Amino acid sequence: MQASAADLLPMEMSFLGNSLDRQSTRRGDRAYLSGLLNRPDTQVVLSSDRTLVFAAAETLTIGHELAAARTLGANPDELVFLGLRPETGQALFAGTLPYSDEDLEPRSDLQLVDLRTLALQKLLPPQDLGPLAQARALVHWHRTHLFCSRCGEKSVMAEAGYRRDCPACGGQHFPRTDPCVIMLITDGERALLGRPARLPEGIYTTLAGFMEPGETVEQAVRRETLEESGIRVGEVRLIANQPWPFPANLMIGCTGTALSSEIEIEDDELEACKWCDRAEVRQMMSGTHPEGHRIPPSISIAYELIAGWMDGRI
Repeated sequence: MQASAADLLPMEMSFLGNSLDRQSTRRGDRAYLSGLLNRPDTQVVLSSDRTLVFAAAETLTIGHELAAARTLGANPDELVFLGLRPETGQALFAGTLPYSDEDLEPRSDLQLVDLRTLALQKLLPPQDLGPLAQARALVHWHRTHLFCSRCGEKSVMAEAGYRRDCPACGGQHFPRTDPCVIMLITDGERALLGRPARLPEGIYTTLAGFMEPGETVEQAVRRETLEESGIRVGEVRLIANQPWPFPANLMIGCTGTALSSEIEIEDDELEACKWCDRAEVRQMMSGTHPEGHRIPPSISIAYELIAGWMDGRI
């Protein structure tokens, strides 16, 4: 029987708790959006080129009042509408500042924190991380898609930030989400874990990779596993998924059953890959591994796949 997301609960993965009412049918209603912006409780999530920008305070709050956002340099005509908080009806928007982190870091009235740090250090309630992930993904797309890919002319924001239009050729461009498969491959009582060079020293994790055009999830799992480790995979099960806003991925978590066991690293994505039995994974999770090997933190779907396999949930 195929597992469902509920089979993995309780989850500690970050960026899942986005309960905003996105009001998608009203994004083209300028009068409605203007009314939201003029409400005194409306908040604007601000971002620099790389991080989120908060007002310096003992307790972080995710947004700024519109007047403060404008004073800091946000363009009110380039604000993305995120949605309404269902419990209060408060409107959230997002915008980008025309400054780099280096420009903003000396300011004592501001605090710059990246999303990964917010999640790892639990600096905000879980229900705030989802809207921030939405904000960062959209702001990043707008920063990197200012020009029409059809004719090269400057494009303009439309539909409250969920489209960019080209006045020159009429092209319409939409925010992208990049699907990635992330998979725990098992061979009986062993799990396949790899070490990409980009990760902190000692961390071993599940294999992962971007889906390609014309692929099913199952095909992508088999292809990526074979490319990275030389292991052939048979049965694949979809387990859960997670928004991963670095910058705008959707991680599709799977398990797969190995059909072969000899590891062959042939590309440059992994610097190490190995089969780990449950005793070794338990050491990695508890911080007692003799070589200092660890698994990723609980904010990620990789952790949930490994932990779910260890305690029999998947």
